[in-house]
Amino acid sequence: MLKGKRIAIVGAGKLGEALVTGLLHRGDVESKHIIATVARTDSLQRVRERLEVEAITDNRTAVTGRDVVLLAVKPQNMAKVLKEIYPVAQTNQLFISVAASVTTAFIEERLPEGCSVIRVMPNTPALLNEGMSVLCNGKNVSKEQQAIAEYIFGAVGRTAFLDEKLMDAVTGLSGSGPAYIYVVIEALAEAGVKLGIPRDVSTLLVAQTMLGAARMTLETGQHPALLKDTVTTPAGCTIDGLMELEEGKLRVTLVKAVVKAAERARELVRTE
Repeated sequence: MLKGKRIAIVGAGKLGEALVTGLLHRGDVESKHIIATVARTDSLQRVRERLEVEAITDNRTAVTGRDVVLLAVKPQNMAKVLKEIYPVAQTNQLFISVAASVTTAFIEERLPEGCSVIRVMPNTPALLNEGMSVLCNGKNVSKEQQAIAEYIFGAVGRTAFLDEKLMDAVTGLSGSGPAYIYVVIEALAEAGVKLGIPRDVSTLLVAQTMLGAARMTLETGQHPALLKDTVTTPAGCTIDGLMELEEGKLRVTLVKAVVKAAERARELVRTE
C-alpha cells in the first residue's frame, strides 16, 4: 500500500521515530523515501543514526513533493507550522495530524482548499508497537487515503475510526489511559510489597497480570464482567477483594478521571 510513497515526518519525536521504525521493519517503505524534521540542529544526528533516514530542520523543504505528511508537532505549534508549509502544500497530499485537540477543520483552514486531513489520537505504548490509535477523517479524505493512514498506524498497534466529535473523549480514555493504568500497577505493586513480596517481583506480577488480562479481553471478545466472573469463585478470596474495590469507589473514580480529562481536552486553546 505504501510502496513508492514518499513520507515526511514533521517533528520527529518519539512517536515519529516509532512510526518510522515500524514501517521500515515491515518493509513497507524504503528509508530513502522518508524524510524527518527536527526543531534543533543538535537533534539531526540522533534521528539520522537511529532511523537511518534523511533529517533536516526545514519543514517546508521536507513537505515539498511528499505523498504523506505526518504532522507530529505540539498543539501550540501547529498554527505556526501550517503557516510555514502552506506555500508548498498540495491537494494531492495526505496530511495526518497527531496533535491532541487540534481539529481537522483547524488544519484544513490553514492549508490550501481541498487538502486531505486525517486526525489521529495515538498513545505512548505505540513506542513498543502496542499502541491504540483512533483516527477520524476531514472532509476531503478518500477511502484510499483512509486506508493508508490506518495502515501506517497499524505498524505500531491497533487502530479504530470514530467520528471527530468523539476525539476529545478518546483523548481522555486511550490517550491519557496509560497514565491511569500505571497508577493502578503502582498501587497493586505496593500492596504486594506490604504483604512481603520484593518490589521488583511484585511489579512483575502486577504488570504481567494486567497484560494477560488485557489480552484475554481482546482475544476472547468477552465482556470484562464475564471474564471477571471466571476468576471470582463462590466464597473465595477474589470476591472479598472486589467488594473492597467497590467500597472504595474505584469504578466511579476511573469514570470520573476519563470524563475530566476529556473535558480538559475540549478546553485546550490553539493560538495563531
